[in-house]
Amino acid sequence: MSDLATEDDIARARSDPAFRQQLLAHNLERLLAALNNMRKNNDKDPVSARQIKEGVDLAVKLADRLHQKDRNPGPRAA
Repeated sequence: MSDLATEDDIARARSDPAFRQQLLAHNLERLLAALNNMRKNNDKDPVSARQIKEGVDLAVKLADRLHQKDRNPGPRAA
């Protein structure tokens, strides 16, 4: 799995619950590792803090995109 989720990954995750879980878990692990490294290094650099915030924002956007199908099932038959 690449570092960033591709459109193909997102499409697959929408139809494959096991892959969705794997994709979310992988990205959450990456985010937690970055936060842990920042904590261990006592990193108070504003650039690092901004990058972590961007990572959190991306994780939330990924989760929203994966769950979009659940919230918007598409057109319904009349």
